[in-house]
Order: sequence, then C-alpha cells, then structure tokens
Amino acid sequence: MSRYSLAALFCSLTFAGAANAAVLKESNISTADAQKLAAATVAACQAKGYNVSAAVVDRAGLLKAFARADNAGPHTIEASQAKAFTSASAKTPTLAIMENAQKNPVAANLTDIPGFLLLGGGVPVKAGDAVIGAIGVAGAPGGHLDAQCADEVLAANAELFK
Repeated sequence: MSRYSLAALFCSLTFAGAANAAVLKESNISTADAQKLAAATVAACQAKGYNVSAAVVDRAGLLKAFARADNAGPHTIEASQAKAFTSASAKTPTLAIMENAQKNPVAANLTDIPGFLLLGGGVPVKAGDAVIGAIGVAGAPGGHLDAQCADEVLAANAELFK
C-alpha cells in the first residue's frame, strides 16, 4: 500500500468515527430570563433595605446578566459573580458549600479553585433537576440574607423554569 493510500484510509476512518460522535443537548438559561432574575433580585434586596449586586451566570458559570443597586459597594460586583460561578460549577447553593468546608478540613481546599467564593449568596437556577445557571448576590449584611433574596426571586419565577 502506498503512503497516499494509507493516509486516505486513515482520514476516512477518522471522519467515520466523527460522524458517530455523540452530540450533547444541554439546557441553559436565556439572556432574557437572566436579565429578569438579576433585576428582580436587586429589587427584592432593596425592598429589605440591602444595596446589592446580582450576577446571573449560565450553566458553565459565564456571566449572562448583571444588576447593581445604586449604593452597592464596589466589592459586590466581583463577589456576586464569584458566588454565581461557584454555585453553577458545584450545582449547589454556596451557603451549603461554605458550611461543608467549615466542618470538613478537606473541603476547605475548595478556596484554592480559581474563581470559587465560599460565602452564602450563590443559588443554582434549575429547570427540573438540571442546573441551567445560578444567581450570585452580594451586599446584604450576611450571605444568608443574600441567598434569601435570590431564593425569593426564584420562587416567584418558578413557572419560567418548568
């Protein structure tokens, strides 16, 4: 067999394998829904007297929408994004991750993961059992209060994700 025949055979086998590759279909939060959640989360916290930033990320932890109250501190911008990223990546609320890390010395190493922030205020957005994004909130006087705002907004908008 010539060198060209071997190359042609290899290429045809490679393309045949690619034709049988599995294609994943994954759900993700839309930009419109992300914007709605970000604005509603800031409004929910403002109603309680908290000036916060709210970031909404997609299932990969990438920013889809962001809102910030007029008097929210500058640190809340990055903190809200990090909380949302952490929640989407771990597919769990950051308050639970933080509590686990406090009880389990091995889990304390999670802080070494770039972009992870182990503070309450990151809440996954789910469609059924699938995590399609997350909300991160920062600026209330406690991560549990940040999370409460996000939880309220998700409960009020549950119909969007059925």
